[in-house]
Amino acid sequence: QVRVVESGGGLVQAGGSLRLSCAASGSIFGIVTMGWYRQAPGKQRELVARITPGGNTNYADSVKGRFTISRDNAKNTVYLQMNTLKPDDTAVYYCAASTLVVDYWGQGTQVTVSS
Repeated sequence: QVRVVESGGGLVQAGGSLRLSCAASGSIFGIVTMGWYRQAPGKQRELVARITPGGNTNYADSVKGRFTISRDNAKNTVYLQMNTLKPDDTAVYYCAASTLVVDYWGQGTQVTVSS
């Protein structure tokens, strides 16, 4: 079993920055990727960014150039640096730790960007 805990959400004005953190604990040796997803009211959950243990990353087109995902393997922690935030970035952000067969999700953290 893997426990995933996010932190770092909040309220920020458009153009501002936030940094989210996600720590995984428990049976982490099977984790192959960690990623950030978000879900806005009335919308489906979508991938924001994810990273492999080797540091390979991929991003949603809507956040490329503004968000950066990074990973500290020694701490089993993933970060999402979000810059130049827009009101459209408002959502609950979820972290997922993925093995080959199952995804472990955190409880989510609210990010609200005011215009």
